[in-house]
Amino acid sequence: MNPLVTITVLTYNSTVFIEETLESIFNQTYSNLALVISDDYSSDDTIAVAKQWIALDRVKKRFQSIELITVPKNTGVSANCNRCIAYAPSDWIKFLAGDDILYPNCIEDNMAFAAQNPKASILFSQIKLYLNDFQDKNYIKTTPLDYPTNLMDVKLNAKDQYELLLLSDRIHYTPSYFFNKLALAKVGNYDESNNLVEDYPMWLKLTQSGERLYYFHKVTVGYRIHSKATNNVGDDLLFKPSVFNAFEIRKKLAHPFLPWDIVAIEHHVFWVSKLFQQLGWNRKQPIFKSLYKIGCVYLNPFQYIYAVKKRMPSAKNNIFYKQI
Repeated sequence: MNPLVTITVLTYNSTVFIEETLESIFNQTYSNLALVISDDYSSDDTIAVAKQWIALDRVKKRFQSIELITVPKNTGVSANCNRCIAYAPSDWIKFLAGDDILYPNCIEDNMAFAAQNPKASILFSQIKLYLNDFQDKNYIKTTPLDYPTNLMDVKLNAKDQYELLLLSDRIHYTPSYFFNKLALAKVGNYDESNNLVEDYPMWLKLTQSGERLYYFHKVTVGYRIHSKATNNVGDDLLFKPSVFNAFEIRKKLAHPFLPWDIVAIEHHVFWVSKLFQQLGWNRKQPIFKSLYKIGCVYLNPFQYIYAVKKRMPSAKNNIFYKQI
């Protein structure tokens, strides 16, 4: 029999979508599966819908085991991730949000790649984005459209990936994430002090520890963009309020390891953003977009220092100054 794989569903107020998510798991072509549903104190009927679904006879027969985890208060995404790992009875785990779906071959494709690449413990693949539901008419795009040539380039090792991630979080296909929990255990699993940003700190910890991130070019996950999602707030804004939280994460985890001019550029953008927020200018109107670009780019003195340093011979082999 193929190795056991655990699919963990992280839910929070997912009543409208959870059944579709669970059915996509049920319909996997890979047979040897365990299911963990971990709810982070939903205030809607998510738990009731999940209980009704897992009580079905066909569902009980489908999985090696089923766990439904509830908590007495909201703990944040990182803590929920750690609970899923703790309850998973297998080494290989697939995270799935309670409003997304797996394509039928998701687990089979991931396990086939892992079998062909014994050193791979952290895997990514393509995702398809949809607006509100997964009908063809609401398809937005597939990402990454081409095989990634920066972070996931086959020529790059874990150290290269770590340095590129210090510059920015370039993984925009996180929902495809598939992993072996032994790799995460080595870096202490998720940092629960980061309540809202769980993935970027993990990519940094893994690559810094020498764990290379792998990628294969197949669609495995459907990602839903909708108004109720916590990370979809602020489409009418120049920048989302979450950028301030992300800046604090970068100040702690990335800035100590970056050249001073790159750090200074980010600090300048942070304070310009703070000013726009205070003035009520954080709106997608032409005048504010133009002023924001002027403030962040043209009036940012550190951009010019960075541009000069990029052209110096000493920067030729410095990954922080290459266009990758």
